[in-house]
Amino acid sequence: MNMISETQTTNIVKILIVEDEFILAINLQESLQSLGYSSVDIVDTAEAAIEKATQLRPNLILMDIRLRGEMDGIQAAEQIWNRLQIPVIYVTGHSDKSTVERATLTSPFGYILKPVREQELYVAIQTTLTRYEREQFLSSVLRGMGDGVIVIDSQLRVKYLNPMAEALTGWRLDEAKNQMLDQVMKLVDEKTLSPTNNPLISALVEQSTIYLGNRVLLINKNGTTIPVADSATPLRNYDGEVTGAVMVFRDDTQRRLIEERNFAAERAQQLEIQMAEIQRLNQLKEDFLRATSHEMRTPLSNIKMAITVLETILNQGRILPSQLPDTSSTVSFYLNILRNECERELDLVDDLLNMRFIDAGVYPLEYTSIQLQFWLPHIIESFQQRLQARRQILEVVEPNLPPIVTDLAILTRIISELLNNACKYTAPGENITVTAQLASTTNSQSFDVSPNPEISSVQITISNSGVEIPIEEQTRIFDLFYRIPETIIKEQSLILDLFDDISVSELGQSSSVGLGLALVKKLVEYLQGKIALSSSQGWTRFTVELPFTLVNTDN
Repeated sequence: MNMISETQTTNIVKILIVEDEFILAINLQESLQSLGYSSVDIVDTAEAAIEKATQLRPNLILMDIRLRGEMDGIQAAEQIWNRLQIPVIYVTGHSDKSTVERATLTSPFGYILKPVREQELYVAIQTTLTRYEREQFLSSVLRGMGDGVIVIDSQLRVKYLNPMAEALTGWRLDEAKNQMLDQVMKLVDEKTLSPTNNPLISALVEQSTIYLGNRVLLINKNGTTIPVADSATPLRNYDGEVTGAVMVFRDDTQRRLIEERNFAAERAQQLEIQMAEIQRLNQLKEDFLRATSHEMRTPLSNIKMAITVLETILNQGRILPSQLPDTSSTVSFYLNILRNECERELDLVDDLLNMRFIDAGVYPLEYTSIQLQFWLPHIIESFQQRLQARRQILEVVEPNLPPIVTDLAILTRIISELLNNACKYTAPGENITVTAQLASTTNSQSFDVSPNPEISSVQITISNSGVEIPIEEQTRIFDLFYRIPETIIKEQSLILDLFDDISVSELGQSSSVGLGLALVKKLVEYLQGKIALSSSQGWTRFTVELPFTLVNTDN
């Protein structure tokens, strides 16, 4: 009786018979032929069954449990399935509990008791082929997935790993099967490297889908850490009972790299926008300063010229050399105030422009060789009148130093500004000291001196006694628009007010908008130098360190 349809006979099913009773084997072969199947061979030992299955690759095996030799049919079926994934139907005369339990552990596709009836054989074969085809389809899907798949039972024992899961965890399925989950899949927090909750366990407990955290690492069997992501969900039987959990996970390295590249590109784009905006604002500021300085310089220049003309007219009218000394001194006093304040405002405009030019790197430099022992006394000479008026003591240390090559105008402005500050805040009877010396590790703790003897530098230190700057103020002394606290200024003013022989030209010296030291610092750095402040034990020192030769950076 042939029960195979014409469409099914196009692909003849090849079946291997494993039976140690020859007559029963022949009967099975005849039954298979009558049902339209092909019997590829008959063997009677487990070893021969494994060999023939490997050689012939049948679609199905009919396996007797009790066979000749040391190995029985159950052991042979287990090896064949693990190696070749060929379905097995047990054909046996034994139905005792122990035998059935052993056979069940190998997950057989069927179990037929002898004597075998043809109808039962047909149903068992067709059911096996249908089930095998469905399972192979699902298995091929799982094997072909780019994500890892791991399945556990309710006791947290591993039941399945697809090839990608094997690659990620470093465990083969035959090694991992029935191992505890925490042995096969170790998850840790990326930052702390401490164990983190496994989503498979959480899915079993909460009976819902659980997603991996953003920063989770998988430690595989070889100890390698891999960033992973995805989710786990519980498995349920037809009654809705949770029987295990499945987790789909993937190597998250590539996604993170793409995410980081996208973030870097986005950040770079933002920086470009910010830089463009900064450049636009700088241009606006430059245009504003240029226009403002012009608008301020013009009326100030006119005021200065008007003061000169007014003074000339008064002299011609013999008003200033008047025989009334009170009137003459009063007029001269206020004319001097006008002239000095006008010049101070012009200097302020120049300072603002100079700071802008320095920031833009377009401040012109003129290289000059300077002998400090001859140049310093010349600079100090312009301060002698102020020093005498304030009864301050000036000491200059002028060692024989090699000449330095730098910008003369800028260096003059730096030293003049520092001397002006020293005169301004030094009380009568106190000392002001100007020293110049070679920079060295023994006499300079504020600078990092290069070990290369060819790169030498000189230090110019301006010190004044009697005034200390608090530590909390020292860090801000070079900030733009920073001013020394009013309490220090008032104390200094009380001392200076005791002497009425101070020149009128100095009345405006004590007021400031906080540009002087900020400009000095920028000028020193523009000359490729450094400036440092120290104030302790009744002395305040500004130390300027400059290279002996200014490197031309235009090239």
